[in-house]
Amino acid sequence: METPARADLLIADAELVATVDVTRREIAGGWVAITDGAISGLGGPADATPDAVRTVDARGCLVTPGLVNTHHHLYQNLTRAFAPALTGGLFDWLVTLYPLWARLDEGAAYVSAYVGLVELALSGCTTSTDHLYVHPAGAGDLISAEIAAARDLGVRFSPTRGSMSLSVKDGGLPPDSVVQDDDEILADSRRLVDAHHDRSPLAMTRIALAPCSPFSVSTGLMARTAELAEQLDVRLHTHLCETRDEEAFCLATFGRRPVDYLADVGWMTDRTWLAHVVWPSSDEVNRLGAARVGVAHCPSSNMILGSGLAPVLELQAAGAPVGLGVDGSASADSASLWLEARTAMLQGKLRNGAAAMDARTALEMATRGGAACLGRAGEIGELSVGACGDLVVWGLDGVRFAGALSDPVEAWLRCGPVSARHTVVGGRLVVEDGAPVHAGLDEQLAVHRRISARIQA
Repeated sequence: METPARADLLIADAELVATVDVTRREIAGGWVAITDGAISGLGGPADATPDAVRTVDARGCLVTPGLVNTHHHLYQNLTRAFAPALTGGLFDWLVTLYPLWARLDEGAAYVSAYVGLVELALSGCTTSTDHLYVHPAGAGDLISAEIAAARDLGVRFSPTRGSMSLSVKDGGLPPDSVVQDDDEILADSRRLVDAHHDRSPLAMTRIALAPCSPFSVSTGLMARTAELAEQLDVRLHTHLCETRDEEAFCLATFGRRPVDYLADVGWMTDRTWLAHVVWPSSDEVNRLGAARVGVAHCPSSNMILGSGLAPVLELQAAGAPVGLGVDGSASADSASLWLEARTAMLQGKLRNGAAAMDARTALEMATRGGAACLGRAGEIGELSVGACGDLVVWGLDGVRFAGALSDPVEAWLRCGPVSARHTVVGGRLVVEDGAPVHAGLDEQLAVHRRISARIQA
């Protein structure tokens, strides 16, 4: 137990503090102190608490690390539950929506990021990535617009510079209106890293490079992006093994399965994390695990698009870090990381048996697993001295939790649905008493509705 002299924020008297640290310590009646944006102390009822500028009463509550979202497309909340795209698999869904997304601009990127990040914070998410791969000509600096929204809200943000370079005329899936050439993509990737990437342990903004998928970018772009990421020391992200259609495309186009293709272009490295990974073979699971390639598991999206049940526990056993992702709000529609954790638990039981997955395993994926995917193990996703001061206070009272007395962690995920009572990022509340702290939400929702209507018209 460590006790700082004076803290900026003290979370006190929790029913249980689930640290999800390297020892997986759980502290009944625990407290957590945050000073200068980092965790400065934690302990139990027998340990002296520090003086604090502000104290939050967590009696009857579970305290966890802030949840980490490893895959999202924030702009897609502008076309949430879009009726013409509600049937069919991934490829049909994309072809329907690409023309709408071609209408994105900086205003759309800002407001969709603002609304989406508030939605995530309400579900206990303190760090989110984003994969914005649609960059129409003349749309402006979409990634910087997203970053501005995250800074306004005070949430930790790791956007990826997504890209598409292979249009229909080149044998790809997207239309010409949303693709760019390889040189333009690589130059803008370097610009964004230079402008925004913060390498400090308490960084609020980091950038990764993210060509969209095997069916929307050139082989050359994949290989050159891997080289650039190595040069700039940033991470790599893409979609892989999401559907059987993707597998068929790779076999027809490259004569290779998706994981073989990944290795061919230099991405089989612990710098990489992949979205979905629903359809790897057993041998490919072992290869991904041996290379420490991370996986963003997106259970709701995988079900809505009929993609399948990902081999999550097999990937973990092979050595692959596995985090959770809400995926885009035009496929998963509801961007709740709590819901993804619960769904991941249920899918794990369905795929591997009732005893195979419990709430603690899902919580670990939503925290430590996500931190590992983003290259931030020890910085986020756990409650330990020196880690970022990101945590969530979850109320365990009311009708939903009546009778749930024996295990606060299991109750948190088995009962519900649950939203955060308080969400704390860097020692500052971004959600307080279940409501966003930032005063601009109503105005931004009105803007969002206007822009969404324009895009869907």
